[in-house]
Amino acid sequence: MSRETEYIYNGVALPMNEWSTLKDLEALLQDNGNLRHGETIPVVLKNRIVVLDSKIGFYAENNSVVALSARYCELTSLPVSLGQLTNLQQLDLTGNQITSLPESLGNLIRLKKIYLDGNQITSLPESLGNLIQIEEIQLDENQLVSLPERIGQLTNLKILNVYGNKLTIVPMSLCHLKSLEEISMGRNKLASLPESFWQLTNLQILNLGENQLSSLSESIRNLTNLHTLDIGHNELSSLPESLGNLPHLTHFLYISNNKLASLPESLSNLLQLTYLNITDNQLTSLPEHIGNLTNLIELRLYNNQLTSLPESLGNLINLKELHLMHNKLASLPESLGNLTHLKKLSVFNNKLTVLPQSFGNLTCLTDLDLRNNKLTALPTSFGNLTRLTYLDLRGNKLVSLPAYMRDLTNLEKLDLRWNKLSSIPDWLQELEECGCTVFK
Repeated sequence: MSRETEYIYNGVALPMNEWSTLKDLEALLQDNGNLRHGETIPVVLKNRIVVLDSKIGFYAENNSVVALSARYCELTSLPVSLGQLTNLQQLDLTGNQITSLPESLGNLIRLKKIYLDGNQITSLPESLGNLIQIEEIQLDENQLVSLPERIGQLTNLKILNVYGNKLTIVPMSLCHLKSLEEISMGRNKLASLPESFWQLTNLQILNLGENQLSSLSESIRNLTNLHTLDIGHNELSSLPESLGNLPHLTHFLYISNNKLASLPESLSNLLQLTYLNITDNQLTSLPEHIGNLTNLIELRLYNNQLTSLPESLGNLINLKELHLMHNKLASLPESLGNLTHLKKLSVFNNKLTVLPQSFGNLTCLTDLDLRNNKLTALPTSFGNLTRLTYLDLRGNKLVSLPAYMRDLTNLEKLDLRWNKLSSIPDWLQELEECGCTVFK
């Protein structure tokens, strides 16, 4: 071993510059009480530090620090000497109170992953552009108002998460990050995106929710690898027709809390989509083509102005959850009975006066919420719903309960409050004896 590496830190031989950097960080951690005086930064097994399982620790290979963690340690600054850890590949500083990063960060040219979520960082050093091997940057919940233009040089970057900052613009250079697969810019202050943004054709996950976007470019069609898209909680009054040109949009489409009064015809092309959330908009009806989305497993439509549902809804035979609360529905389509895989149905706070006879075909239902409607009776097929564990009927106009409800022996909770039942049937006691909590 050469003289320059004969510096032992916690049993590990390191070059002098790396040893001195750990000593500098050690001093900061001792000053704020996260290490006792005389205590050193512990050596951590690789499998623990790689999965971010260590609050404070480092991992070394070939007599060099390759991973360093100081999570939730109340650090307000970092030693300038941090840039001497030139073989560092992973740096985890999650949950501190760091306001800025040293320019020497740019010396960490082998860095592949950096975790800085939950700090107070207001800007990033231009030297960030030197980290040409970096693949993942986590900067959620900071105070960033902009990203450096040189971020466009990080051509190996695959994941960029800056959720919960104060970004108002996206740098034009971002379009050069052709390796990007995931980007989260939710909960910022973005009112628009540069046209070049839509050149990120390798994107698979895109989160633009909780911004101030009033429109999206038709160039979104370029993101043909996208499988998850969140554009909820914006100011969108319409969606681009080209949204339907995303063949791999299969996992998740979240467009909640916008100003949508209608949906594009092209939505019907998303044949492999499994989750669709269109809650908190201004929809008064659904197009018939909604029935084309036959792979949907979960559909959320609550907090709209829906007065009816199309019969094509019955084509969504793979649905397991359907959420329709807080609308103006006076009836449900007879085709609803085709949804034989449905487990959860919420239709509370509507204007239902009757349920379709086909309702009894929903034999997989376990959770059914019908509260605050205008139901005067339940269909005779209702007794088929023998898998129900939760049934909420409160706030309707029921005056009696059909005897076949005694067959719902899997019920764990039955809420009947705020109806005008003329009598309480004896079989309710039988349900209670089976362990069902009944609110009358």
